[in-house]
Amino acid sequence: MKKFKSLIFLILLIVYEEVIFSANIFNEITNIGYVILFSIPIAVVLYLISTISRKWDIFATYFITLIIISIFIAQLIYYNIYQAIISFYSAANAGGQIWQFANTIFEVALNNWYIILLMVLPLIVLILLHKFKVLDFEKIDLKARLIVLVIGIIAQIIALLCLSFLSSNDLYSVKNLYSKVNSPTLSANKMGIMTTMRLDLQRLFFGFEEDISEVVNLDVEDSDSEDETPKLEEIVEYNELDINWDNLIENEKNSKIKTIYEYMKNASPSNKNEYTGMFEGKNLVVFVAEAFTDLAIDEEITPTLYKLYSEGFQFDNFYTPLFPVSTADGEYMTDTSLIPKEGVWSLKELETNYMPYSYANIFEKQGYSSQAYHDHTATYYSRDKYIKAMGYNSYLAKGTGLEKRMNLKNWPSSDIDMIDVTTSDYLKQDGGNFITYYMTVSGHLNYTRNGNTIVNKNWDIVKDLEYSSKAKGYLAAQLELDRAVKLLIERLEETGELENTVILISGDHYPYGLTLDEINELSDFERDDTFEKHHSTALIWNSEMTEPVKVDKLGSSLDILPTMLNLFGVEFDSRLLMGRDLLSESSPLVIYSNRNFITDKR
Repeated sequence: MKKFKSLIFLILLIVYEEVIFSANIFNEITNIGYVILFSIPIAVVLYLISTISRKWDIFATYFITLIIISIFIAQLIYYNIYQAIISFYSAANAGGQIWQFANTIFEVALNNWYIILLMVLPLIVLILLHKFKVLDFEKIDLKARLIVLVIGIIAQIIALLCLSFLSSNDLYSVKNLYSKVNSPTLSANKMGIMTTMRLDLQRLFFGFEEDISEVVNLDVEDSDSEDETPKLEEIVEYNELDINWDNLIENEKNSKIKTIYEYMKNASPSNKNEYTGMFEGKNLVVFVAEAFTDLAIDEEITPTLYKLYSEGFQFDNFYTPLFPVSTADGEYMTDTSLIPKEGVWSLKELETNYMPYSYANIFEKQGYSSQAYHDHTATYYSRDKYIKAMGYNSYLAKGTGLEKRMNLKNWPSSDIDMIDVTTSDYLKQDGGNFITYYMTVSGHLNYTRNGNTIVNKNWDIVKDLEYSSKAKGYLAAQLELDRAVKLLIERLEETGELENTVILISGDHYPYGLTLDEINELSDFERDDTFEKHHSTALIWNSEMTEPVKVDKLGSSLDILPTMLNLFGVEFDSRLLMGRDLLSESSPLVIYSNRNFITDKR
């Protein structure tokens, strides 16, 4: 047993870190048996690596301990910011980009100092054990190494047997999360961080496709309730195309694609309605606004956003669920009406895909010009490749020319300046119709005067409000968006394009730079930490609207694209999108990254 003290230490280290992480992130310690069983093989591998020689053993044990502690601290900080588990893919692709948010990382670490201290405690214990020679470091012979290896294999076999015979067959059971379903947050909750990361690395190198065909019945009946079914005498048109699903199903050899065809064949398309084609032939300016929510709409503080809300479509039951890659995933869902894939950057992975329902590809076929802008780095999240795949003819951001027109050295950059230097690109005399896309950045955290030029710039307007400092900072940041939209409206009016242009504004995610208490300061109702902190809105406005349109239907980022396609009278097949036209009678569904959901069903 003396020879295996460092192995025991590594096992206890991993289990200890898992318990501290789970207790603080998930407020519970579940499936501790699985955590222990799956920790043993990982510890065995690390132990065998560390015991090649005595000198190496000392260094390797300290190094491995530091790495394990660092992993848990990194996951703790990342989860507190994004409510997600960082994947190897994201870590590898983020590169130096992460240090652009060093202030945020430091602040989160400072707020969780006591948890981090608990996580670092095993390193102190290791030092003491080594100093007082309780933990000896010596080379082990081949026989001992074989014994350790057998222990690891037995632990893994027992864990797998427990999965097979003790775990349920529920969709998100431990068994299915281990072998069939990719949900890192749920996996971390039920099996621990180290096993989740091991599975993530395994799936990254060897590939992985979810297999839930034996768990979930994917046959789709008419999802609408009886009271939503049109009467026989009514003539109802649907947003669907004449697609020969039977032929596609018959000739498809890939079983997964065939299942998708079968699903779409049986899915209910959304119906055309009184708003179909309401904006046909008009221009469109799309804003995916950083951290924009209904919290930013105030008659006195942000009068332009309030004007768009009070005169346009009012989506009061709308959500922008946060997905693991935050802004990138929020933008992806808003633009594509598709759910991002966990463990990768969907924006980046989309670069070689055909996107027939992107705004640019749709409107360019109708003779529109298309242009996209972002007042931050062009290549961040590989957005330059994403914008190209979405069909935009031009893309100006930092690195592709926008820096020649405006100051992009400050953090964050000004949305007002971006509007000021770009409207001349598409507001030209007899310039024809246009689709313009803006990804903003002025609303980005941190919401403090120190380190945020936009908050500092607009601070005098909000400083006397009866909110906490960060809540005021959030409003100061969103003031920049408000003024940017005001400037756009003025430019549209000056060039005679106001009546002929629709403005769409939606957020990428809730303002996770605020705590729940700070969010509730700005909210007119009490929000919870699970669902309601993601409550938001979307603004769709045209100056010719004579009265607002109140929409109480549940909706989310996924529903924006099909709603806009219907409003512009575009011929499309609604079954090919995951979202629903919010003005149709389709049953609503709000989907969260942790597999929670909201419906109107009880």
